[in-house]
Amino acid sequence: MPIKVPTGLPALQAVKNEGVPVEEFNSSTGNTLHIALLNLMPMKETTEADFIRILSYSSEEIELTLMKLDTHTPKHASPQHMQQYYKGFGELRDKHFDGLIITGAPIEKIEFEEVTYWPELCEIFEWTKSNVTSTLFVCWAAQAGLYYKFGIQKYLLPKKMFGVFPHTLLRNNVPLFEGFGSTHYVPHSRHTDIHREAVIAEERLELLSESTESGVYVMQEYGTRNFFITGHSEYALKTLDAEYKRDLSKGLPIEAPKNYYPDDDHTQQPQALWQGDARKLFGNWLKYYVK
Repeated sequence: MPIKVPTGLPALQAVKNEGVPVEEFNSSTGNTLHIALLNLMPMKETTEADFIRILSYSSEEIELTLMKLDTHTPKHASPQHMQQYYKGFGELRDKHFDGLIITGAPIEKIEFEEVTYWPELCEIFEWTKSNVTSTLFVCWAAQAGLYYKFGIQKYLLPKKMFGVFPHTLLRNNVPLFEGFGSTHYVPHSRHTDIHREAVIAEERLELLSESTESGVYVMQEYGTRNFFITGHSEYALKTLDAEYKRDLSKGLPIEAPKNYYPDDDHTQQPQALWQGDARKLFGNWLKYYVK
């Protein structure tokens, strides 16, 4: 995929070093899709690489803008990195984007209104109605969007939802899932969930994909091109492995991610059960909803 990112972005080179076929371009054409990534994850460069990697398998020409909040200073990213490669919401307020991806954030146990940047995030949610063609709300952002738009509450799980789980489609003719088989796998890594009953009861939402183990996965807001995605289809192969080893090193109560290592043996290399369908998911999003 031809892609334009901020000049010198380290994540682009990291993806290239993996052997991913990313082609850079300098000047946009009339066919360029303008995509913004509101990156709320603490490890900025890892998340940048995740989305550059997954978007790179599309044939669409993309210009990727990295967006940051004006009311929040990340603790785990250097000020130089944020200043050099990111643009604040205030700077982008008057622009229109074909697509926006809002990432998750590791603040699930905090009530939404207690999140320091909640007012600005709500302002961005409103801004998308007039300035973005299609928005993907991912993981915590999905829960935040569902709460803001529909009042759907999240609840704390007894233990972390952690692993790669099989999912099924509730409707087969949705362009977002073109090319999918009867079962698709998705990584999940979260401490909270939302009730399926609350989603089904909301007339403005359609549940498109779910799992008997990890719950609802993809929901679409009727009359819009907005999707709420509770899992992490964008994850690289070793991301869950790194999270597992990190929590173990901290002495946290964590079980090995399910359906991830062959025979659930964490000494073996993880299985890439989800990556083929993940590429289709994002490719279909760009092809059918962003253009």
